[in-house]
This record gives sequence, C-alpha cells and structure tokens, in this order.
Amino acid sequence: MRNPTPEGGPERLITLADGVFAIAITLLVLDVSVPQGLNSEEFHRALGDVLPNLGAYAISLAVLAGFWRDHRAIFRTVRQVDGQVISLTVLGLGLAALLPFPTALVSEYGEERASVVIYAAAVAALGAVHLALAALVARRPWLRGGAAPVRDETLSAIDLGVTVVVFLVTIPLALLMGPGAMWWWLVLVPVKVWLGRRENVAR
Repeated sequence: MRNPTPEGGPERLITLADGVFAIAITLLVLDVSVPQGLNSEEFHRALGDVLPNLGAYAISLAVLAGFWRDHRAIFRTVRQVDGQVISLTVLGLGLAALLPFPTALVSEYGEERASVVIYAAAVAALGAVHLALAALVARRPWLRGGAAPVRDETLSAIDLGVTVVVFLVTIPLALLMGPGAMWWWLVLVPVKVWLGRRENVAR
C-alpha cells in the first residue's frame, strides 16, 4: 500500500548522511597524536604508543567508508522517502556518529574484553539498521518510482548481512577468547573482495 504521506525526494537525506559520515571519519583522528616537547627516547616511546590508535583508526575508517558506500547504494534508485525511511536513516547516522567512541576504547583499552564487545556491538547495530533500511526500500517499489531493485543492490544487502554476522559473532568470541577475537574480523577481507568483483561483473 502506498504511503499516504511521502516526505519528498531523498536529496537532503543523502546530503545529511554524507556530512555525518565525513564528520565521524574526521573525529576518528582526534586520538592520533604525539605530545610536543619530547626528547628522542620519549618520542620513540610515544610513537610506539600511537600505533594501536592508527590501527583502530584504519579499521573504523574502512568500516565507515563501507557503510557510507552501502548507504549510497541503498538510495541509488530511491525517488521518494517516507517517515520510516527517514527514521531508520537518522538512527543509522546516530550510530555512525557514535563510532569514534568505541574506536577510542579499542585503541586505548584494546586488551579489555568489554572494549571489543562494545565496538563489535556498535558496528553490528549500524549494519543491522542499514540492512533494515535496504529491506524497507526493497519492499516499497513506490519509493523507487516503480523501478525493480538492481543486482548490485542485492549484493550490497549480502555485504551488509555478512558484516552484521561477523561482528555479532565477535561478541561471544571476545567473551571467551578475549581481545584476540578481533582477528576474526579478517574474515571480511576475502568476502568483501569477492563481493566487489561480483558487483563489477553485475555492472
């Protein structure tokens, strides 16, 4: 059934999303710094201390960039938005803006199980919201002007689903194994490479 109260085109929502993701990515680097006025020995020690921050930054940069790309894919064929689409998008943007906090936890307290659990839960929640948004748009063809979903939108949904599962599985793994559970995230690398190739073929 057609939504009786369409909210207009998606342009403002896409612009808002671009801005939030850009700000969230910028906030990630605030914890990457070396104090001034250090002697040579202190400088090298501080440089070693900043390496976990760089690792956490790289992981979260890849995560946010992937979700931004997925968000753009979801809206590629959208011509109208409704209240539920707006609500899910704003919820997802709120979670994206929150990601610098668990990133700081992992970089500063990566040896703590709770840090890994909180980070994994935040990423899984963000992925779940994006997945719900993709499903909502797919079930409402009037939002796409009657256009059928294209194949790369299906691949994007699979990508989101895999991301959610991997980070959800990290939570019990971290509770059992500790911070070493973060190595499980490497499973995403070959999966995303394969999906990227499939998407290129689909185009």
